Amino acid sequence: MYLAFLGFVTILRGVVLTWLSRSPLKQEDVGEPGSMDKRVVLITGCSSGIGLSLAVRLASDPDKKFKVYATMRNLAKKERLLESVKGLHQDTLDILQMDVTERQSILDARDRVVEKRVDILVCNAGVGLMGPLELQSLDSMRQILEVNLLGTIQTIQAFLPEMKAQGQGRILVTGSTGGLHGLPFNELYCASKFAIEGACESLAVLLQHFNIHVSLIECGPVNTDFLVNLQKAELGDASLQLIDTHTLGLYEKYLQHCDSVFQNAAQDTEDIVKVFLEAIQSPSPAFRYFTSGVVPPLTQLKITEPDGSQCIRAMSKIIFSAEEN
Repeated sequence: MYLAFLGFVTILRGVVLTWLSRSPLKQEDVGEPGSMDKRVVLITGCSSGIGLSLAVRLASDPDKKFKVYATMRNLAKKERLLESVKGLHQDTLDILQMDVTERQSILDARDRVVEKRVDILVCNAGVGLMGPLELQSLDSMRQILEVNLLGTIQTIQAFLPEMKAQGQGRILVTGSTGGLHGLPFNELYCASKFAIEGACESLAVLLQHFNIHVSLIECGPVNTDFLVNLQKAELGDASLQLIDTHTLGLYEKYLQHCDSVFQNAAQDTEDIVKVFLEAIQSPSPAFRYFTSGVVPPLTQLKITEPDGSQCIRAMSKIIFSAEEN
């Protein structure tokens, strides 16, 4: 079995090298809309943060190149989006109710797209969960997986048949450094984001045969409401009294590390939107875009070292530096 696998890897390497030596795809092979119609964009998670900023940017395009369907679970939060576009949207923005954890809600939103097609699907809805694993309830863990993983997958499921039928499309997914590197006290969040990486890569291999491009936008810390909405164990919570003192001390250091990172290194949503625009406008979009130059070196270390121990030590030193000798 192992020898067969090695043989497969050798063949695969030869195929990849041969393919890479060929000329790149021509722009007409990429699969863009074939008319002067607006490109139809549907974005999930638009009540705040990246989703809101991207919806505003596309809907306010001076050339009106996009028709944006901005979706959110709770329409009571739409006023912030409407205020942000300040009447500039006219016929370029519609706001739809859509809960990515409910299949019927997704289908209802899809059916309300007037053009009956989506050229660019942006899966951005996501939630976080932070704290010692021993404290996490089964319900809270399920919610993370239902929103971040299953919510993304069933959203893609709903729009994929039409994209295949029209022979073109783009699927952009908001990724995270937590999908590339394990982060302590974020086990379920990282599990959901790691799973999204695998799902998107699997789809990308298949969907290139339909001129559908899948892109992950890998974000680090961003100045959004994500931390405010994060399910997080606070240091004063009674539940933390059940945790051993060493874990509690490490958690306190981790929270201090997070505060420092968000104060000194967090990106603005406009910086992230620029990367999304690059993926949207590129004639041949990449599979993975990094919004910050900090992450790629760590990722390179992770995939090149033989046993992974050096990357684990490096991450521990970065996060718990005061603990390291």
